[in-house]
Amino acid sequence: MVDTSAYELIQEDRPHDFNRWVETHEGIVDLTGVHLRGYDLRAFNLATANLTNAYMRAADIRGLDLTAANLEGVSIKDAKISGTLFPRNVSAQEIQLSWEHGTRIRTT
Repeated sequence: MVDTSAYELIQEDRPHDFNRWVETHEGIVDLTGVHLRGYDLRAFNLATANLTNAYMRAADIRGLDLTAANLEGVSIKDAKISGTLFPRNVSAQEIQLSWEHGTRIRTT
């Protein structure tokens, strides 16, 4: 179930408050199926976020460490991904297909 309070902080571009919210919830944030198209997420702590089926087209996730995030079903078409650390269960081919064609990422 989506943590609506956390999602609203992203929508309002309040990374400091979002990161504090994540800390008070032991690093767990559920953003299942949220629409993050075009958002600049570089200052948001998404390290352990559940982003299952999130729509992240053209989002700026440069430099984020997503190694412990759940990216099953995420779409990152045209996202800015330079320097992003993806989880080991996401292949380079999955990242490329999602970035180029908008396919949903499949994890292994």
